[in-house]
Amino acid sequence: MDNKNYAVLAFYLIEPIEDPIAEVKLHKEFFKERDVMSRIYISEEGINGQMSALKEDAEAYREWMLGRSPFNRVHFKIHWHHEHAFPRQTVKYRKQLVAFDMDVDLSQRGEHVPPKKWKEMLESGEEVVLLDVRNKYEWDIGRFAGAECPPCETSRDFKQFTDDLLERLDKKNTPVMMYCTGGIRCEVYSALLKEKGVEKIFQLQGGVINYGLEEGKEHWEGKLFVFDDRLAIPINEEEPEVVGTCHHCKEPYDHYYNCANMDCNELFICCSNCLKTYAGCCQAECQAAPHVRPYHHQTTHKPFRRKHHYPEFATEKL
Repeated sequence: MDNKNYAVLAFYLIEPIEDPIAEVKLHKEFFKERDVMSRIYISEEGINGQMSALKEDAEAYREWMLGRSPFNRVHFKIHWHHEHAFPRQTVKYRKQLVAFDMDVDLSQRGEHVPPKKWKEMLESGEEVVLLDVRNKYEWDIGRFAGAECPPCETSRDFKQFTDDLLERLDKKNTPVMMYCTGGIRCEVYSALLKEKGVEKIFQLQGGVINYGLEEGKEHWEGKLFVFDDRLAIPINEEEPEVVGTCHHCKEPYDHYYNCANMDCNELFICCSNCLKTYAGCCQAECQAAPHVRPYHHQTTHKPFRRKHHYPEFATEKL
């Protein structure tokens, strides 16, 4: 395992939780005295979780969850890492697990397609709409070959994209194959399209993470954006091709950075030459901003935080 002693877990479950506030408390109690960092959201709709933990603590959590209903139906996707992938432990109640800001009936969702069958469908030659339901900054660095990638900066932008999609889609006859990082966004978006009358919807079970673990990188191009300190990872052990391009010079590159202007903090792909030229900033204007991290701090691909997280600015009025 090459000293990769930390398990990075991704999981979710769309099942009614009667008392999500109580479940948040149970989680926090379970994590006491355990080496766990996390970003876990719990609502009446279910749970959406990502976490990193020492091997024994990750296994203890997995056993604890699988021993309780309804969590005994959770599928855990696991990678290994040499350190924690999250900066802190967060367990929170959240009204919406996916912030599309559109009410949908989650009992009506697409057909879950396991990775092996998904690969077969991609190779079948059948006419389909292959739809990436992630945000632009996610698919910029990697996606399935031939996928339609919506120009959406946030999940809330999908409302307009959906309206445009439905105008040109044969809702009765054209199959829609959709995928996302871990699967949960497809749960919500497939339900939305079902409500809009789309009949043939297939969603990749467990998302791209699960596909990489089970089927490798065939039909996938580039890296996978992830919402933790790793930022972008290969979906399996093979070296990925570079499909991302530098925000400034447009040369092929696949490293993400946050803008050194802490009041901006924009996430962008940047090559090493442009990173130096623009002193870690996403645009020239940001270089002259009042709260810019020193360039020499841009030595890691971990996400940087906004100004109010830094002690030297704590006394400023934000």
